[in-house]
Amino acid sequence: MKRNPFKVASLGIQHVLAMYAGAVIVPLIIGGALHLSGEQLTYLVSIDILTSGIATILQVWQNRFFGIGLPIVLGCTFTAVGPIIAIGGQYGLSAIYGSIIMSGIIVILISNFFGKLVKFFPPVVTGSVVTIIGITLIPVAMNNVAGGQGSHDFGSGSNLALAFGTLLFIILLYRFFNGFIRSIAILIGLIVGTIAASFMGKVNLSAVGEASWFHMVRPFYFATPSFELAPIITMTLVAIVSLVESSGVYFALSDITGRKLTEKDLVKGYRAEGLASILGGLFNSFPYTTYSQNVGLVQLSGVKEKNVIYTMGGILVVLGFMPKIAALTTAVPTPVLGGAMVAMFGMVIAAGIKMLSKVDFASQENLLIIACSVGMGLGVTAVPDLFSHMPNTVKIISNSGIVAGSLTAIFLNLIFNVFKPVKENHATTNGQNIKVS
Repeated sequence: MKRNPFKVASLGIQHVLAMYAGAVIVPLIIGGALHLSGEQLTYLVSIDILTSGIATILQVWQNRFFGIGLPIVLGCTFTAVGPIIAIGGQYGLSAIYGSIIMSGIIVILISNFFGKLVKFFPPVVTGSVVTIIGITLIPVAMNNVAGGQGSHDFGSGSNLALAFGTLLFIILLYRFFNGFIRSIAILIGLIVGTIAASFMGKVNLSAVGEASWFHMVRPFYFATPSFELAPIITMTLVAIVSLVESSGVYFALSDITGRKLTEKDLVKGYRAEGLASILGGLFNSFPYTTYSQNVGLVQLSGVKEKNVIYTMGGILVVLGFMPKIAALTTAVPTPVLGGAMVAMFGMVIAAGIKMLSKVDFASQENLLIIACSVGMGLGVTAVPDLFSHMPNTVKIISNSGIVAGSLTAIFLNLIFNVFKPVKENHATTNGQNIKVS
């Protein structure tokens, strides 16, 4: 079905709006946690928007080497937010970008046989990992609810009113609206919360006035990548979890579009995500993966043409060269952002629990995997000095609750589900297999 250019552009803008809140809130959260200046934060938002557009085009453009060719939108995964903040706080910005680049390279290298590795990452592992990541993000959200660590009015009534008012407004949108309005509820909540904050004198638009209308992007804007083992392990785990999630999106869209996927199609999809992450590291942005909210939009609208997604990617690229538009998003006050973060990070935990719902809970082994991995992840996060007297080789993998919890889940799954005696296999069949829908 051929559509006129105006309709294609309108549909492309609709896809931009569906993913824009996610694309914007990630750099705002990470930039705030890493204490970037207003100018740096504006650049980070701009480069994230631009690289999201390029990453989307790489995935939609089907060729011999990469691109699955489905109407897929790519953006920074929320699964990466906690790990990036942790890596930046401990190792610095350069290690963030080195780990993102290496995780992208590893994804490309394993793309040909990733299907064979899936048995090492069943729902009991991926669900535990995503749950751990969500739990470690909640303290970040609650600090922002109070106004941000170190703020002069931390925990004030006005900050709490803004945060919980924004959260309540988002909940009401979800309660009384469906379809497109629901899909951009976070974005609307941020806008309404910022308007309310402006009447309280909490909105600073100086960054908008200072930002230029156009700028050129520069590789290594923040830092030249450095390569540290622990951050690379962390981001690789995030990338693998993202690939498992992306596989579900691929199959969902193949069902919606009526196109049967081959093994080569999946490999090219994984390669496109690896390339997108390498690009993110080079331009000092983020790793990129499929955005499920746009899958819902494809299903709701019934529009399956790739040219709409190409248009959407082009719009993002153009917006990425316009820092004044990005600067508008940096004016969102910290408490307003915190209120939205409570919902979004809670959804990360909920996504982990949803993954765990596919697990056979009648198996005591699976229960022990979840208990130990989540307990280890939360424990190391709450008590970061737990392994302070251990050798550096041990501290490399134990200083991060996400890494410690993830490796615990993988190790216990190998013991209980992968390498268990044949005679016991009948007891935990559901714990070993992934059903992608």
